[in-house]
Amino acid sequence: MDALGYYNGKWGPLDEMTVPMNDRACFFGDGVYDAAICYKKIIYLLDNHVDRFFNSAAFLEIKPDFSKDELKSILKDLAAKVDLDEVLVYWQLTRGTGRRNHAFPEGKPNLWVIIKAAKVADLDHKIKLITIEDTRFLHCNVKTLNLIPNVIAAQRAHEAGAHEAVFHRGNIVTECAHSNVHIIKDGKFITHPTDNLILRGIARGHLAQVCDRLGIPVEEREFTLDELFNADEILTSSTSTFGLSANSIDGKPAGGKAPELLRKIHDEIRADFSKATGYPKK
Repeated sequence: MDALGYYNGKWGPLDEMTVPMNDRACFFGDGVYDAAICYKKIIYLLDNHVDRFFNSAAFLEIKPDFSKDELKSILKDLAAKVDLDEVLVYWQLTRGTGRRNHAFPEGKPNLWVIIKAAKVADLDHKIKLITIEDTRFLHCNVKTLNLIPNVIAAQRAHEAGAHEAVFHRGNIVTECAHSNVHIIKDGKFITHPTDNLILRGIARGHLAQVCDRLGIPVEEREFTLDELFNADEILTSSTSTFGLSANSIDGKPAGGKAPELLRKIHDEIRADFSKATGYPKK
């Protein structure tokens, strides 16, 4: 099986799975999700992702009917059923099932899992970015299913031949459509603080830890569009990309001014992933 779907205990080939029309995800996007990269049945940084998932659920007052350990066991068992080495393990919890009504329904929440092919990013690959005004709501720290602004921004990036869209509120850079964004300037790693305007990315946190381990000063602070355009290096991080660097923003050359420092960071990221999963070092 090359892709798997799971819904409340039932699983099978992804394209053959169905869900009830009255699932709250269909009406309101009423749920939370998380995802992790998996190599040869080892789900990378699973504990961190599950912790964030439970935090998101608590924020929306969704009460899982399983423990963290039970969820980890489910995800590991399902990942083992897919006949691929590199996959994305995605899971979401919706508030439950009931005829359309804004008030919370009674009953248990619904657990979905999707496992599909996903390549581990080549950190040597340079990406293009565009910028776009951030008009999302004020709870971007919660990983909810409500991602329409992110979808539109990602589409604009696709239309522009870019990998990602960088959000900004006024002159302040926040994050990207489906990743966090950071800059390196004068030997420092600078990333937006984990307030309500960005998602506390697992890869973001790991990237900051890598820099700290290498003796690279880490600054968690707001930075501006001007700082982004004039950064020595620009990195994006997500579950499957870890820390890709950019060479273009809005069609203008960007980054490329601290290649040795960037190489040190990338080598350390590769080493961590290889140690945890057995992924072959480059």
